[in-house]
Amino acid sequence: MFSVAILAGGLATRLRPITETIPKALVDVAGKPFIVRQLSYLREQGIRHVVLCIGYLGGMVREVVGSGESFGLEVSYSEDGPNLLGTGGALAKAIPLLGDDFFVLYGDSFLPVNFSAAQRAYEKSGQSALMTVLKNQNQWDKSNVLFVDGQLIEYNKHAPRAEMTYIDYGLGVVSASVLKQRPVGQLFDLADVYQDLSLQGKLAGLEVHERFYEIGSHTGLKETEDYFLTKEKA
Repeated sequence: MFSVAILAGGLATRLRPITETIPKALVDVAGKPFIVRQLSYLREQGIRHVVLCIGYLGGMVREVVGSGESFGLEVSYSEDGPNLLGTGGALAKAIPLLGDDFFVLYGDSFLPVNFSAAQRAYEKSGQSALMTVLKNQNQWDKSNVLFVDGQLIEYNKHAPRAEMTYIDYGLGVVSASVLKQRPVGQLFDLADVYQDLSLQGKLAGLEVHERFYEIGSHTGLKETEDYFLTKEKA
């Protein structure tokens, strides 16, 4: 299985005041820090190596996660440094730790998805990256993907159109070659990389069918807590 990069360096302003003193990765979700839930789930999926891209209060994440041994994982760290690099810049800096191809996961997302299936679809596609997509129709957030007959036609986070009924589910698979063209230390958004690839016909799509959970907002945090509480009762 490929390594997984978790983008966990943002300021998490939408979760304030919770995130004034802790990073989003350590926000309590039904009794456990969110990063603990993410890492435990990745281990269940067969993942062995995770690279945590950290920035804001990243030292606190290191203290909780450590080497990853307690999760049955090997965890490495890539730090933004004095200036936040954005999702793309953080990922580009982490390339030396990740290998030629890798999964990308946002630090505020919990995704009930089969990672092995995503890796197989990426390898079969021959494209530079793969995005998992969910038929969303603006239900969970603003839809931003045009996906037709199994083909990802366009991804546009910044200016989504009415015909875009799918959404970026949150799990990607990326070739390191895509990011090696960017100078290390440059601030940029991974969403812009995905958009460029989609317009070049180099972004594969894999449709998934179970909704995602996120803790990027207070509403999302409540829904995610309810999901875990219900699951654990069952």
